[in-house]
Amino acid sequence: MGVAKYIKNQKDAIEEVIYQSGIKVKPSYGPDDLKEVGFDYEKDLADPGQYPFTRSIHPQGYRSRAWTTRQYTGFGTPAETNARFKMMIAHGQNGLNVAFDLPTQMGLDSDDPKAKGEVGRVGMAVDSLQDFEIAFKDIPFDRIGAGLTINANATVMLAMYQAVAKKYGYPKEKISATPQNDILKEMIGRGAWIFPVEHGVRLVGDSIEYAIKELPRCNPVSLCGYHIRESGATPAQEIGYSFEIARAYIENVVARGLKPDDFVGRFSFNFNVYGNLWEQVAKFRAARKLWAKMLKEEYGVTEPKKLFLRGLFGGGGSGLTKAQPENNIIRSSYYALAAALGGAQTTALCSFDEAFTIPTPRAALLSLRTLEILMDEVGLRDTVDPLAGSYFIETLTKQMEAKIRDEMQKIKDLGGMINAVSTGAIQSEIANQAYTFEKGMQNNELIKVGVNKYAEEDEPEVELHEYNETWAKDQIASVQEVRRTRNNRDVVRCLKKLEQVTRDGQNVMPCLVECCDAYATVGEMTGVFREVFGEWREPNIF
Repeated sequence: MGVAKYIKNQKDAIEEVIYQSGIKVKPSYGPDDLKEVGFDYEKDLADPGQYPFTRSIHPQGYRSRAWTTRQYTGFGTPAETNARFKMMIAHGQNGLNVAFDLPTQMGLDSDDPKAKGEVGRVGMAVDSLQDFEIAFKDIPFDRIGAGLTINANATVMLAMYQAVAKKYGYPKEKISATPQNDILKEMIGRGAWIFPVEHGVRLVGDSIEYAIKELPRCNPVSLCGYHIRESGATPAQEIGYSFEIARAYIENVVARGLKPDDFVGRFSFNFNVYGNLWEQVAKFRAARKLWAKMLKEEYGVTEPKKLFLRGLFGGGGSGLTKAQPENNIIRSSYYALAAALGGAQTTALCSFDEAFTIPTPRAALLSLRTLEILMDEVGLRDTVDPLAGSYFIETLTKQMEAKIRDEMQKIKDLGGMINAVSTGAIQSEIANQAYTFEKGMQNNELIKVGVNKYAEEDEPEVELHEYNETWAKDQIASVQEVRRTRNNRDVVRCLKKLEQVTRDGQNVMPCLVECCDAYATVGEMTGVFREVFGEWREPNIF
């Protein structure tokens, strides 16, 4: 759901503008509009760095620190990925955002028959600790944080990251990792789930509880509205659903005896940026305000830093097109602008060729340079929240806040997010919206430049990142060699312990670290969970 709806008369004048979240936009705004929405400076805006943090979580915004650049990176074998990591870091990237292939995401080893044709195709193939040793060789764990974009078996990847850091001499207290680890959004918007809902949420809770006690620099979950938006949600739903998912995880961890004050400050978010510039900016400003209010008013959190909405704003994959792909360079520039004006702490951009392929080195560097131009040339670091006080932006932010609250209430009326996902109610809503959006594109009600307006017959060629079949062969040989040379008695012992811990309802993380140290494979560890939990079958949503 990417573009606003513009209703025109026969003379092509715009008579009505309706944003994806359902907000109607007036031709102009003034002081009376702020009165109409009940705008109050202290309650709705306040100074930068002050509750409710609408303007920024830091008093000086980007003047004190630029946003982190963290391009999504990973493909083929761990060696190929390590080379790309180093290339991006050498060119100025200051954080990693690791992509895993589908077999890894689904807990399958590379030599599993179900993995055929997918090994290393859309991300890095990982089978055991040896792969992390290769992928993260010479990466300074104490200076470069890593986002681990995986969900169903995020506990395995977080344990493996801790194990490899230890191998390279970094204590767990020094490492910074953010596994995406948001299984409810996976069930809503992407499809790479494995276990039934309640067991998936239990694993998220295990990782949160463990990180709070053992990994002081890790953010154990990144609430991912990004994929919910990509699947058809409006901007208001993207934020509202993410907050209700967060509520489900909060309640799971509170039931373990922890207080929200103990862990919510370590939550992070991954939000999407594409579509109308003003709607995106208002979305992020409203989200910061609402998150702070939700934690303070509903959960009693008072320490300012724990009220911060932190995370990555970026991407915009669904905004990109195969038609006229070079237009995606312009689109991504405006998405980056929206993220910066919206106050992102970390930003990543989909590269212009991602509608076709894994980003080529040229395209990945171009996205990185786009972010750096905004930082160092265009002036996005000059002053905090430069749109603050705009009659239009402040009115729109208040309206967006109301829309987000409406979406959150709908989830509560469905019995909470876990029930809404289990019954398929949310999936059905988003699927219907995606269908409506596609029909709107086909009948030209919604405009996409180069697709249904200003289209061209001759399209420029795009360099493809070719998939190399030898990657799969090398990876299969590697995992088989690991199984042959490791101490299999240790592996069997660790896996049996993992099964018992899982059945007993204990936290699985310490045992997973032991399994990784012993070179148990991803498929073996996830297989234990499959045996205990079973697999989820999505309800019929149509």
